[in-house]
Amino acid sequence: MDLRVLPERLSVCKLPVGAPWPSPAPGTSFWSVTRTAGEMSVVCPEDEAPAGEQVSVEPDWRALEVAGPLEFSMVGVMAGLTAPLADVDVSVFVVSTYDTDYVLVHAAALERAVEALRAAGHTVHAG
Repeated sequence: MDLRVLPERLSVCKLPVGAPWPSPAPGTSFWSVTRTAGEMSVVCPEDEAPAGEQVSVEPDWRALEVAGPLEFSMVGVMAGLTAPLADVDVSVFVVSTYDTDYVLVHAAALERAVEALRAAGHTVHAG
């Protein structure tokens, strides 16, 4: 797979399910909102992380974007990316869109993640 490291640092946030739907600032390059029956998760640039008493924020994440678009018939994309990361003890948070996937790793583990992915045969471009 061909991946690109996005340049910005991201936060992974948890909001109460009834919280107002957050929206990105103009020009934001990466923003994801997922709502379930029990929570709302937001992945956004660190400086745009929501605040509040019932908001949990995990800062300092970096994203690796899989070159897309990916066909829905493709099998094992995430397994092929996350297995080498698990082998070197790198935790991940995965976000998928219609066209592609993003693997988020803590910034402190980014270099180790890139090395593991390259060793597994993937191409990783700096962002």
